[in-house]
Amino acid sequence: MSQDVCQVTCINRERVDRVLRLMPADDRLAETAEIFKVLGDPTRLRLLFALLEEELCVCDLAEFVEASPSAVSHQLRLLRNARLVRFRREGKMIYYRLDDDHVRRLLKEGLVHADED
Repeated sequence: MSQDVCQVTCINRERVDRVLRLMPADDRLAETAEIFKVLGDPTRLRLLFALLEEELCVCDLAEFVEASPSAVSHQLRLLRNARLVRFRREGKMIYYRLDDDHVRRLLKEGLVHADED
């Protein structure tokens, strides 16, 4: 018998009901799941960690991840749609940065968690 499963069925209705009351709405859970899905790609994570340090243009980011500017633009569009990055135009250049401090904290906490034993 598996050691990571209860050996008897015993539902604590009070706890289950409390958690159900506190559970975010399905649409918020879906949006959050989409963020984590976007974060599940190593190239996109490399882009985000580069932007954690400094605002960079698409060409700089393409050099950093050793990909074409077109391929990087596609990845940045996914990150932008998930509200993880934002951009600004300066003449013919497009510069990207992290969307806000929530993204910065999320990335840093992910590293801390990955480093735990």
